[in-house]
Amino acid sequence: MFYHAYNSYLDNAFPYDELRPLTCDGQDTWGSFSLTLIDALDTLLVLGNQTEFQRVATLLQDTVDFDIDVNASVFETNIRVVGGLLSAHLLSGRAGLEREIGWPCAGPLLRMAEDAARKLLPAFQTASGMPYGTVNLLHGVSPTETPVTCTAGVGTFILEFATLSRLTGDAVFENVARRALRALWHTRSDIGLVGNHIDIMSKKWVAQDAGIGAGIDSYFEYLVKGAIMLQDEELLDMFLDYDRAIQNYTRFDDWYLWVQMHKGTVSMPVFQSLEAFWPGLQSLLGNLDSAVRTFQNYYSVWRQFGGLPEFYSIPQGYTVDKREGYPLRPELIESAMYLFRATGDHTYLQFGLDVLESIEKITKTPCGYASVKDLRDHQLDNRMESFFLAETIKYLYLLFDPAHFLHGGEDEGAGSWEEGGEGGQCVLGAGGFIFNTEAHPLDPAALHCCSRHTQERQELHDLLLSLSQPAKPGAGRAPPPPPLKQTEAPPLSQSESIALKPGERKAAPVLSCPVQPFSARLSVLGQVFSDDT
Repeated sequence: MFYHAYNSYLDNAFPYDELRPLTCDGQDTWGSFSLTLIDALDTLLVLGNQTEFQRVATLLQDTVDFDIDVNASVFETNIRVVGGLLSAHLLSGRAGLEREIGWPCAGPLLRMAEDAARKLLPAFQTASGMPYGTVNLLHGVSPTETPVTCTAGVGTFILEFATLSRLTGDAVFENVARRALRALWHTRSDIGLVGNHIDIMSKKWVAQDAGIGAGIDSYFEYLVKGAIMLQDEELLDMFLDYDRAIQNYTRFDDWYLWVQMHKGTVSMPVFQSLEAFWPGLQSLLGNLDSAVRTFQNYYSVWRQFGGLPEFYSIPQGYTVDKREGYPLRPELIESAMYLFRATGDHTYLQFGLDVLESIEKITKTPCGYASVKDLRDHQLDNRMESFFLAETIKYLYLLFDPAHFLHGGEDEGAGSWEEGGEGGQCVLGAGGFIFNTEAHPLDPAALHCCSRHTQERQELHDLLLSLSQPAKPGAGRAPPPPPLKQTEAPPLSQSESIALKPGERKAAPVLSCPVQPFSARLSVLGQVFSDDT
């Protein structure tokens, strides 16, 4: 399936953003930078095609230019382009590409990702800290740009931007992403919900429908995944507060409805296909019983139509007018992958087979796979979005490959992890990958390698040095080395500082920690050297 779609794109659509599978040509959609090729790059490696990965990575470096007079979606460019390039960079060693000294903290694909992200930074230069929805890659934000943007367009940056900051050492990306998250957090209603669209200047809600679907979805996703990847309890606490309100006001019989954000009254009793990520997200938090029941509701809709309509009326049990299409979305497959990993229940493999057969039978064309315009009669639309290769096929493949290296599988033996960082001191690629909302896997160990690991080694070095130096006559014990500068999450103000005060002890993180060299963990955090050594 992948190569039928991928080769059709190369033969008929490259260098345009997307393939048009009914007319066998291409079109630019999100910015005119060969989007499908960037989005599909890490999928090539997931499927084991190192040769094509190397060819395309080199091709992109030679052909893609972000200095163009194009209006681009800040949200889409981040999740597809920045996320895709970061993932490809972190997987490039496994693909056999020659790595620069200091990888993963340096490399050509990382520089491309940084270049693309810098083009988005003007959108964040607002009084509230919440970004505009569109930016011109050459000229910045247009003076006539609307200040109204969706919630997900404000809160879906922390994974990519924190990764960039930790890998490059430039804190500006993580800072603007955190500022936007905190600004959004302060706009929630008295009952703990957020709406769908907000005016970033006035911080007033323009669309006050609260739910977990279109316009909001990946905001909640990034709070959870950001908490795991960055070991950040602030993000987790935010999500848990939201989750309590979501369960109280929007959940009915394991469906999630849309409600008025201030009153909690039902505004739309519909299921949107974008909500299908939710069972997978719940599984990451261990809420399996509820996740399984919600998944079964969504699976029943798939069986009814051979796909998920964009909107489905829960009371009527049928599609909603003008929302009958299925654009080859991945969200329910994504949840199936997570739930199969969590439960081992072969129901999810059967679902995967149903999906595969539906897509093959309904959407396959001589030039790729086409979006379904209407699930009632399976009429097709002339579009194959880049996420079909980036997400839909990737999650399907990973569902059926439980020993894959992205799952931390051991089928590759000693080759399932890599060395990285200064002098090869870091252990990378050993598992715990976090997928961004476009299914681009990010390795938390790489973030640690380029930020905390360097600090820990310096801290150990300073401690050994201080112990080896004899005390001067008449002088007391040498003062401890000054605390290291915090680069992981620079504080916005003194009241929000996470630095420990004298005498305080750091609480153990509530989430699993990334892979780190044993020696560094033992010597620094294991307190081999006590105060009276």
